[in-house]
Amino acid sequence: MRQFTHGTLLAILALANTISAIPSFSANNYPAHPAEPLALFAQSQPQAPLGLWTRLRNSVIERLWGVPPQQRNHRGGNKQYPFYSAPASLQARYSDDVVLRFRLQTADEVKALVEASNILFLDVWASTDEWVDIRLAKDVVPSLLGLLPKSLQTAHVPLIHDLPQTVYESYPSSSQRPTDNGRGFLPSRESSSDVTNIFFEDYQPLSVIGPWMRLLASMFPSHVQLISIGSSFEGRDIPALRVGVRPANDPKPRKTVIIGGGSHAREWIGVSTVNYVAYSLITTYGKSTPISTLLEQFDFIFIPTINPDGYVHTWETDRLWRKNRQETSLPFCPGVDLDRTWGFEWNGNATGDNPCSESYGGDEPFAGTEARQLAGWVKEQTEQHNVKFIAYLDLHSYSQQVLYPYSYSCLPRPPNLENLEELAMGIAKAIRLTNRQSYTVSSACQGFTASQKKVKLDTFPRMESAGGSALDWFYNDVGVKYSYQLKLRDKGSYGFLLPRENIVPTGKEVFNAVMVLGKFLLGSDGFEGLNWEAEFQRLNEADKPILDDGDDDEEEDGQDKNDDSWIPDEYKNDNDHDDDDDGWGLRRRRKR
Repeated sequence: MRQFTHGTLLAILALANTISAIPSFSANNYPAHPAEPLALFAQSQPQAPLGLWTRLRNSVIERLWGVPPQQRNHRGGNKQYPFYSAPASLQARYSDDVVLRFRLQTADEVKALVEASNILFLDVWASTDEWVDIRLAKDVVPSLLGLLPKSLQTAHVPLIHDLPQTVYESYPSSSQRPTDNGRGFLPSRESSSDVTNIFFEDYQPLSVIGPWMRLLASMFPSHVQLISIGSSFEGRDIPALRVGVRPANDPKPRKTVIIGGGSHAREWIGVSTVNYVAYSLITTYGKSTPISTLLEQFDFIFIPTINPDGYVHTWETDRLWRKNRQETSLPFCPGVDLDRTWGFEWNGNATGDNPCSESYGGDEPFAGTEARQLAGWVKEQTEQHNVKFIAYLDLHSYSQQVLYPYSYSCLPRPPNLENLEELAMGIAKAIRLTNRQSYTVSSACQGFTASQKKVKLDTFPRMESAGGSALDWFYNDVGVKYSYQLKLRDKGSYGFLLPRENIVPTGKEVFNAVMVLGKFLLGSDGFEGLNWEAEFQRLNEADKPILDDGDDDEEEDGQDKNDDSWIPDEYKNDNDHDDDDDGWGLRRRRKR
């Protein structure tokens, strides 16, 4: 366990005083829930006195988030919370919209839906080999159905029945903070008792994420560095955390893994998951042999908000905004899709000269400012800083898929296809063993293709352009052998508006996926003998971790002066649902 001296803790407390991590969440920013009665958070039973280390830790967090002890959330059984209806501003923006799910059977149906979506400038939320979700105005539904064959005119169901309310509930709950002149927010209504859970109890705005990243870098300088990838179109910094223990004077290139999220602004779960995995690795270094080994052998670059301008826009103006915020040839249609603007197989013709398309990749390769900044940073690291990028995880939502190259076409065969598939299956298995969530595995070209029946080599039309993706660029142009796009929870019940209760469970799933990735990468470097299973078992038997998914109602805070609450949750190896003898074994699937 990392030992903090008295002086270090005092320095942390002093640092906390200098950080203004909480923005002013007024009506001008986002529609906040009314302040909830404090009686809702009362504990049902008295707690044991807090230990010294716990009190010091709580003091740090209280200073950061300004949550007085009497205002912390606590779980207490099946509590009933008041219902708050969406305000008029959200009703005005979203009440006329609906999200429909279409189930398609034939290539002709897919083609008709693609053409109709392009004609009507519709927002395709997600597509898989079984369904397609589309958001549109209610008064446009008759026009859409009129462009579709009869077989599709009844093959759809509404996915989200009350879009304004669902949007409203995706924002954090808020309250006036008497200690901070009315600024700030209370933790989620579905929170645990531990004050250190506050950050992961709700989705966080950029104005909180930045100071949080700076705090981690200042608290763990031995293996964490705050860096900048570049600047956004509107001039915001694109921050990242470099996590790893790089040996001094090592002439070999430093093997590095990039984990990024937030390319599409509305996909908040990707942002929170990048932060969760970063926090888990950072705070467990020195306590877990596998994690310590990973950070000694590799650097991890965590970029939670590749699209900071768009992310801020989803908090302040339009929760469902997808693209970045740069100007285009049409002033009333700003923004470039940051996952369609990369230089490899850029396909601007797919969206034509239509900046109003949600998949608009710009008028030339790397037209998207933030993608261009990231590509330049990667090139600089490779050419000037002796870095070798070996893996890339691009976190998106939704549909629960693990996708590998290529995205632009199904015709080329990746040279290391067998290894790509093997690791992808291992990632999906790790997620399933964590919380029994099923993720499908396929090439990205298939993931963007709608077809219920995969027959022979039939190629179905795409619901949206898949060229110019970050996945393909990293794999082909940078030579990153293990490049994946993970489409996170859920499968459509909430879509991009995933409730906050999914933040920690999703984070656990992806953390396990990263552990599988790490084990796979270490296996080729002489670390086959590292006993991962025994280490996980040992950590699972330790004290209750600080990051839980809300399943336990017991509270154990303050029972140990050597409080382990800085340690993130270590995850379950559910052998009852494992079809391999080795719980972390990777199944091999060959492409025929």
